[in-house]
Amino acid sequence: MADAATRLERLLADELGECCDDDVADRRAELDALADEAFVDDVREPFAVLGNETRYRLARALAVDGTERCVCELEALVPVSASAVSHALADLVAADLAARRKDGNWRYYRSTDRADALFAAAERDAEAAE
Repeated sequence: MADAATRLERLLADELGECCDDDVADRRAELDALADEAFVDDVREPFAVLGNETRYRLARALAVDGTERCVCELEALVPVSASAVSHALADLVAADLAARRKDGNWRYYRSTDRADALFAAAERDAEAAE
């Protein structure tokens, strides 16, 4: 940690021409405020959930399809067990990336606005990069 503090002092000295303890304290306070704003768990969760290939594929399929799909239909989209599909769908629901509806013995899933917005942003970024 001392090494990081030393590098911060050197950076500030380069930026400001000189550096004092108050400059370092001000920058640390600025960085602490940034960390408080940037590191919000409710924003991170969907990205963590989508980091798994099965969950990503299911969420993406629901978003592209735009309709509800039964679990038995979704099972055909990924090369994992029915149990793994159910677990993945539960994780997607918990992260607000899928919504679930039960109708008798059947469970239906659809994409949420949150998932649609994440995928739309990713698509815009991919198109801009081309």
